[in-house]
Amino acid sequence: MKVLQFTIPVAHDKSVIVQQDHLPHFYPYLHRHTEAQIAWIQEGEGTLVVGNNMHSFKSGEVYFLGPNQPHLFKSNPEYFTEGNGKTIKALMLFFNPMGPLASLFGLPEMKSLKFFIDQHAQGFKLPSMYYDDVSQLMLEIKESSGPDQLMQFFLLLKFMNKMRIKLNPLSSFGHATTFSENEGIRISNIYNYILQRYHEDITLEDVANAAHMTPQAFCRYFKKHTGHTFISFLNETRINEACKKLTGGRFDSISAVAYTCGFNSITNFNRVFKSIIGNSPREYLDNYLKNVG
Repeated sequence: MKVLQFTIPVAHDKSVIVQQDHLPHFYPYLHRHTEAQIAWIQEGEGTLVVGNNMHSFKSGEVYFLGPNQPHLFKSNPEYFTEGNGKTIKALMLFFNPMGPLASLFGLPEMKSLKFFIDQHAQGFKLPSMYYDDVSQLMLEIKESSGPDQLMQFFLLLKFMNKMRIKLNPLSSFGHATTFSENEGIRISNIYNYILQRYHEDITLEDVANAAHMTPQAFCRYFKKHTGHTFISFLNETRINEACKKLTGGRFDSISAVAYTCGFNSITNFNRVFKSIIGNSPREYLDNYLKNVG
């Protein structure tokens, strides 16, 4: 069975691929590639779907994604509106630790860096205190070439390896090694369907019909490939969007946020919010304002 794979264009004389993106929106489909990826979001915001989890992303943030880790940087809906003037900008680094660099990572002196990559196969979001240092190192990699570029790249890995802070994985779900190409496209379409309609009163039957499956078959399929039930994924999507609205100041009241994110009762919104975030919406907002103030 053919594995869903996104092929990174690789120059024959490059072990580290530097990609500068400046586009209307991020690549809109769930995909994976053999290369690990370091992504600096220079401009843009949206939702990162990775494995069985989702995270809001915004300008300035840096992410590490492990080799073959299914992921999707989903730009916010306004980026798909024609004539909005919005664009995304990102600097991406790709490297395959089992490819051209394998012999270097096999050296005794590189043992700690290889362990760092293996240890973080489920990816991580870089702590904000390191954004400036890492983005500067990434710019130096972009602006160099030949042996200098490779040396700068290993300095970046060395810097990240020396970070004395707990790095929480982006996903707790293992690699989907049995995705066929059709399955990958179908799952991308399901994700996109939910992400585009989370604010509506969508049901299991609606999503199953969109996937051309019975509700029972859809439940088994979705759980197998994402580690989520439909309801848990929908709730996380809605709460993720609610957090964006609360921290972005784009709301009239907390109850308005609940209804615009698809909840039909403020009581249910508060209950689901606390079960996912660990705080009530008001506590979450107060903590955010305290930290940014």
